[in-house]
Amino acid sequence: MSFLTIQDISYSYQPGGPVLREVSWEIKKGEFHCLLGRSGCGKTTLLKLAAGLIQPDKGSIRLQGNEVLKPLPECGFVFQSPTLLEWKTVLDNVLLPIKLRRKLKEEDRKKAKDLLDLVGLASCYDRFPLQLSGGQQSRVAIARALVQNPSLLFMDEPFAALDAITREELQDDLLRLCSMNKITVLFITHDISEAVYLSDIVGVMEQGEMVHKAIVELERPRRLEMRYDPYFNELCLKLRRVMGGVYS
Repeated sequence: MSFLTIQDISYSYQPGGPVLREVSWEIKKGEFHCLLGRSGCGKTTLLKLAAGLIQPDKGSIRLQGNEVLKPLPECGFVFQSPTLLEWKTVLDNVLLPIKLRRKLKEEDRKKAKDLLDLVGLASCYDRFPLQLSGGQQSRVAIARALVQNPSLLFMDEPFAALDAITREELQDDLLRLCSMNKITVLFITHDISEAVYLSDIVGVMEQGEMVHKAIVELERPRRLEMRYDPYFNELCLKLRRVMGGVYS
């Protein structure tokens, strides 16, 4: 049974033409899906619609059978920029989603510290964002998204600005945390190898339409060596050809 169902979604920014044209997609519980495509193909718009941040002109989006009409508390968000509050400590930034909803409890602080420990920031609770590297800021953003135990995580190119090694390390951290907490993920990226390494299924979008679906047959947990495996590189090449308009 589908966990998140996107059914025949169309959307346009007036007075321009349609950004999305009758897009359908399904994600099962616990799966990790990536969407690939050139800039302007509609990936981020589709993510915003799936998250309830904007509403479609046509079609429906359902989470566990219920129509999504607004952002839901069981969903977490990580965007391209970490968007941390510079005047708050790392710990306070992680706790912010809870504090906006209710009074903090001691178990909330423990949960936030545990998450920071898991992403390698045990010594950074009292630091401020400007005292952190870009990779560390991204780790804080991931911890903040997970602090409310989301069942579904939306991620829009969260590692795009990072160097290659830091990016790979964060990919492994993300996969480990999502596996531990059984989190379903919809992840936007321009990076083909990132999509293959992270995903159970990769979708390719072009000019507002979903044009290709690829099942990634790599075992979990993912390992560094897989990035250099012939199957991995063949799938990357196939997806690159699809993004270039070659579908056979």
